[in-house]
Amino acid sequence: MEGDHIKTYPLLAPLSWLYGAGVMFRNMLFDCGVLHSRSFDVPIICVGNLTVGGTGKTPHTEYLIRLLSQNCQVAVLSRGYKRKSSGFVLAQADTPMREIGDEPFQMKQKFPQIHMAVDKDRCHGIEKLCQPNVTPMTDVVLLDDAYQHRYVKPGLNILLMDYHRLIYFDMLLPAGKLREPLSGKDRADIVIVTKCPTYITPMDMRGIERTLGLQPWQKLFFSTYKYPDTLGEVGENPLLVTGIASPKQIEYDLKKIIPHFEVMAFPDHHQFTRKDIERIKKRAQGRTILTTEKDATRMTGIEVKTIPVEVVFIGNNKQEEFNQTILSYVRKNKRNSCIPERKNAHKA
Repeated sequence: MEGDHIKTYPLLAPLSWLYGAGVMFRNMLFDCGVLHSRSFDVPIICVGNLTVGGTGKTPHTEYLIRLLSQNCQVAVLSRGYKRKSSGFVLAQADTPMREIGDEPFQMKQKFPQIHMAVDKDRCHGIEKLCQPNVTPMTDVVLLDDAYQHRYVKPGLNILLMDYHRLIYFDMLLPAGKLREPLSGKDRADIVIVTKCPTYITPMDMRGIERTLGLQPWQKLFFSTYKYPDTLGEVGENPLLVTGIASPKQIEYDLKKIIPHFEVMAFPDHHQFTRKDIERIKKRAQGRTILTTEKDATRMTGIEVKTIPVEVVFIGNNKQEEFNQTILSYVRKNKRNSCIPERKNAHKA
């Protein structure tokens, strides 16, 4: 059920109040115009969350890439978490993972046609992506994990929250995983409750909608992960290796495909060392090693079988409604010539 993966530390609440006061003061400075958010003449879509890790930003960003790449030159700008480089880096086909981070590396490998860049200073990164020497010309920028980076004013703000860790059950850091108070959700144009179980009911969704108390202009969607019907030959009792923030959902979903498997979990964004790989091989003892697409990019020197996932929106015509919302925003921008009117917008 929703909220079932939440662990909080109420004894740390006084520290959370201090942290929250600081975040609210910073947001107030932006809201009052003391600190300035910058707009750009290119469509900018921000994908982010209020919590630390594990809401499905990468699969949802990849969904947007598939949707928009049909008619646009898409650029993705990320901070590049745990990369070994600094400043602005525009990834090329042979750019190593250590220069841009695991998630940007994964996206560049899957979608070589996109401009994939990393820069801690998002305003500077957007400027660089829109320069004439970046060809083909950037039509739309997707900001990965930038909901709190308010120096950029996105044209469309997408807020993700994990069904298993809904924000109204959580607490601010360090007592919980919230990066900012619940009021931060009011900046979103679109809210997506991610990683929903396939058995979620309309009554469950209405209950979440009422509790969230969204503004009239905000759109709410529910999404889930679709896995392949089969992973092929995996043998008996394969080993699932994860290095993601919330592995419980993939463990639950994988049981629908493979009844019995063993789990070996590492921390989120874990950099697998040679020693880790040897431990994994020893634990597997010749069995098939399953892992996520993100983790596979960090596991070298070992044969693994990746588990592909696809984002699917729940509800009649909800996928088409989401697609049309995204396409309509980009189409109305001054660089909107990249997207013609089309009838089959629901096919991402």
